Amino acid sequence: MKASAHTQVRKRPVNLTLSEDLVLQVRQLTPNLSGVVEDLLTEFVGREKQRRCKQSQQLEATIALWNAFEEQHGAFADEYSTL
Repeated sequence: MKASAHTQVRKRPVNLTLSEDLVLQVRQLTPNLSGVVEDLLTEFVGREKQRRCKQSQQLEATIALWNAFEEQHGAFADEYSTL
């Protein structure tokens, strides 16, 4: 298992419900279940933040493209407006 950068961070106990069979398998591989879960959650948080950032950038690019299209061609609903 790799050395964690979060070993100096304050920790607190939490309750998890895990498959008993899975816990037994993990215990055969490592005595530090908490460390493994913490490393996996750290990786998950990093990937999820990247995914959300990429999604936000894609949405911003789509909005900018749509706004540029509307500036050049007008809104589709303009011809149906009753105002």
